[in-house]
Amino acid sequence: MKPAPFDYHRPETAAEAVGLLADLGDEAKILAGGQSLIPMLALRLTAFGDLVDVGRVEGLRGVEPRADEVWIGAGTTAAAIENSATVAAGVPLLARATPFVGHFQIRNRGTIGGSLAHADPAAEYPAVAVALDAELEALSPRGTRRIPAGAFFMGLWDTALEPDELLTGVRFPVWSGRRGFAVEELARRHGDFAIAGAAVAIELDADDRVRRCGIGLMGLGPTPVRAAKAEAAAVGAAVGDLGPEDVGRLAVADLDAVPSDLHGSSAYRTRIGAVVAARAWSAAGTEALDA
Repeated sequence: MKPAPFDYHRPETAAEAVGLLADLGDEAKILAGGQSLIPMLALRLTAFGDLVDVGRVEGLRGVEPRADEVWIGAGTTAAAIENSATVAAGVPLLARATPFVGHFQIRNRGTIGGSLAHADPAAEYPAVAVALDAELEALSPRGTRRIPAGAFFMGLWDTALEPDELLTGVRFPVWSGRRGFAVEELARRHGDFAIAGAAVAIELDADDRVRRCGIGLMGLGPTPVRAAKAEAAAVGAAVGDLGPEDVGRLAVADLDAVPSDLHGSSAYRTRIGAVVAARAWSAAGTEALDA
């Protein structure tokens, strides 16, 4: 199949892009790397009258350390993130999630902003953003606003972005001290979307107690899920006293609307979610203890 007809626009600046979005209205759609949108258009799962290609807007690309955070432009490819020493040092969880993102051809074209704005709940970057309390920057004719990752994802393929807003960058806080990070997921094949997955970050104090932690779950709801109950039980506890299986059980205890499809039933995904959360917690905890 081929896409339905559309008009193609290629702005040179972010301001020009949001101006087009404002003028074109709901018929317009941002095209970044195209690794999700183009297949959907080709299969006629969706259609738009206008595509606004931001792939050549220079200000949307790059990785910058900024005080206690790392800023990543929305147009930065997964391959650039994978090869960034700044990301590896400042946001290890993002670096470790990146090899799970599709295959290297997809990572060469697909962007972090495209993944976040696409809002597939089985994708890695949304789960990492939620786990680390990232902030997403959006530009519109009204100016720039920051949206916490926890408030950004509204539902399947649905975000808090307004029709005339362009995602321009993501701010990831840099965790300090004794840290551990791990990503675990189960997919039918490497590079496929996760049937269930977990991204875990742990920070310990001098007494081996959990100072803070983040657990983001993939494929277990209409949005990436923050395992708040497991995190609340872990903070303040000695990491050696926390059984990974207990953390995994708590991580999925309050899940609602776990999807069921040809890849697995809701109950199966929930069981897998507990297992991958336990494995990721164990790996991250071991790394933090050794730090």
